[in-house]
Amino acid sequence: MGHGNLELIFDRVGHFGRVKGSSQWWEKWRTDFGRQCLARHSNGCKTLIVQYQIFLYFTCAFQNISCGIHYLASVFMTVIPRYACRPPGNVSRVLFHNVSDWRLDNIWKLSSSGHEDQVVVQLQDGEIWELKRCNRFRRDNLSSLDYNYNGHKSRFPCLDGYIYDTSKWDSTVVTQWDLVCNREWFAKLIQPTFMVGVLLGALIFGYLSDRVGRRLVLWSTSIGMYFFGIAAAFSLDYYSFMLARFLLAIVASGYLVVVFVYVTEFIGKKARTWACIHVHSFFAIGTMVVALTGYLVRTWWIYQIILSTVTAPFVLFCWMLPETPFWLLSEGKYEEAQMVVDQMAKWNRAGTVKLSEILSPDLYSPVDRMSPYINKHRLLDLFHDCNIGKRTLIVWLIWFTGCLGFYSFSLNSVNLGGNVYLNLFLMGAVDIPAYVLVCIGMDSLGRRKVLVISLIASAVFCGVIMMIPLRYYFWIMLTTMAGKFAVGGAFGLIYLYTAELYPTVIRTQAVGSGSMVSRAGSIIAPFSVNLSNIWIFMPQLLVGSLAFVSGILTLKLPETLRKPLTTTWEETTILDAEKESSSGKLFPTTSNTDSGQTRSD
Repeated sequence: MGHGNLELIFDRVGHFGRVKGSSQWWEKWRTDFGRQCLARHSNGCKTLIVQYQIFLYFTCAFQNISCGIHYLASVFMTVIPRYACRPPGNVSRVLFHNVSDWRLDNIWKLSSSGHEDQVVVQLQDGEIWELKRCNRFRRDNLSSLDYNYNGHKSRFPCLDGYIYDTSKWDSTVVTQWDLVCNREWFAKLIQPTFMVGVLLGALIFGYLSDRVGRRLVLWSTSIGMYFFGIAAAFSLDYYSFMLARFLLAIVASGYLVVVFVYVTEFIGKKARTWACIHVHSFFAIGTMVVALTGYLVRTWWIYQIILSTVTAPFVLFCWMLPETPFWLLSEGKYEEAQMVVDQMAKWNRAGTVKLSEILSPDLYSPVDRMSPYINKHRLLDLFHDCNIGKRTLIVWLIWFTGCLGFYSFSLNSVNLGGNVYLNLFLMGAVDIPAYVLVCIGMDSLGRRKVLVISLIASAVFCGVIMMIPLRYYFWIMLTTMAGKFAVGGAFGLIYLYTAELYPTVIRTQAVGSGSMVSRAGSIIAPFSVNLSNIWIFMPQLLVGSLAFVSGILTLKLPETLRKPLTTTWEETTILDAEKESSSGKLFPTTSNTDSGQTRSD
């Protein structure tokens, strides 16, 4: 078998061997495992990895659709329709500008959406009331039913509820619990509160994943997404709805963070770029599902139930997911890692490989299980030293900027005019070609250069949007899609880039902390969209400025293209010293701290 095929097999199976210790053992494990495959069952090894990984990948990626759904479901659930105070009695006649009718509910259908003035009604007892958004007025002079009245009238609060325009939505969360007028801020808190839960979920489950394993977290978060999603639909009041959504956010965020690390640790470095980046394509599909479901279903709780059922297939099959051998070996659980390899072989009807014949015998000894490499790491270890601390701060800024831009463009899409469902659908669809282009660029230019280009491009597009006159809706929409394209690519790339910048024992916490910091951006995003009331282009100014600064600082990060995932802090530190070196080299040999000499194979 030629050298090229040998390297292919190394890539397919090599990442399972990242044991704690010097990088020499990593290189020896790769070589010995490859030789075992060639000597015994070279075709079996290739099949073993490929088919099993494909199954795991699409099983996990499918669930990402649910994450995309729940993150943006509130776009339509919290729609505030046209409304006015309900009169204190039965209506005999309605007058709205020059439109007259006998039924109050018909008035919204007969009037254009641009009218937000008062509705004048005459009750069956003869009283005439002027109905406005948050107040109602009774005319003291029972004159004829005229729209304009200059006489004396008494003011009353909306004690009998509100009438809502149901031409677009039969019911929303807003109409369900009257989240208007002095309660309108309750509606505006729904999405930010969800993102606070996302922040906590990224931190909590990122930590738990490094402690109890990736599989248990994927199980628990998936089941939680299904039940909390259904619970939100059957909430009895606003507060129980908010609690269900908050818990839903925590578990959805936990899954989104951990599944990315799970996929990263199961995929070889040649396929890692495409596989990990396109996990986000399924999130984008979730956004499109939200737009399509919102167009077809106009009752919020039915809409929520339908969206939540997307999780059901994964809940039925998530028990089949194994723990990653990468994590098991990093924790010293070699027998369990062997069981996973055997399970993979059984799945594909191929011969297995004994890890005990490949790994050094002393790795299986009780003494080694207490190795200093197998220790617990804290979030503060992301500031391991000055260089790592600078790297972490830059990465966090990129996470924040990417998330702020991603959700600012998405949430603001319904305010651009035209068909709101089509706008959101296009904002989700544009992410998929963005990820394809990013993958192509990452494999040819490298992670760092593509990230810089994406961030700077998003800043440029934000500037262009600010220069387009508001009457040119088509060009504003087109440029907004281009800005979402650029920032979506950067936001998708930073997941993989962060996972590659940190070692195994802290990797999930690194991705989780980045996701946690980014949620500050997603919390701010709804409020930044509201800043358009102060100045129409305030959101673009904020996102564009941060994107430009983040793009410049990204140049200080190391390149990770075609480099193995690091296991120790020493290997991670080497990345800084190899910023300009060939991306295809393995890590240099590290010193043996026990003997003070370099080990050789």
